Amino acid sequence: MGYSRDFEIAFVGLKPGTHEFDYEITDKFFETFQQQDFKNCHANIKLTLDKKNSFMQLKFEVGGKLESYCDRCGNPLVVDLWDEFNIIVKLVEEPEMMNDQEGDPDVYYIGRNESHLDVANWIYEFINLSLPMQKVCGQFDNGATTCNPEVLKMLDNLEPEQEEEEDKTNPIWKDLEKFKNLGNN
Repeated sequence: MGYSRDFEIAFVGLKPGTHEFDYEITDKFFETFQQQDFKNCHANIKLTLDKKNSFMQLKFEVGGKLESYCDRCGNPLVVDLWDEFNIIVKLVEEPEMMNDQEGDPDVYYIGRNESHLDVANWIYEFINLSLPMQKVCGQFDNGATTCNPEVLKMLDNLEPEQEEEEDKTNPIWKDLEKFKNLGNN
């Protein structure tokens, strides 16, 4: 558990103004979270915290690389991470009620009596959000994909069977066709 303390910011001792924190994230960071579909993560998180009297603005800049797999062919793939995320942390009297009632995911509420802010869950979330929705191999200069050609050939062989099934008319729909225009009379 000592590792998670590295991600706690004692904001009470900070003067109002801008403060910067840098985090080096490796696979060890993800050990306390659920299993990931990537490995060899080398992410850099630059956190800029702008402290005001009753709130803090946090800007997370995510950068780095990790290894994953192509969604199309399954080849190993190096994925670049780059994104920015902003969160506002407001200091309030009853944070539990505010977090339950408010619908803005970019605003988080903590009690005025709190002294530390744990950013580990946000870092975890932002690294995962920095991954592209679809991870695929790149392309050659001529536009051809660098995906595994053997896997692509197997996928192509599956296509005709799927197309033939789609062309067949389901007998259920054939009988329902006679009721199609009854409502127009």
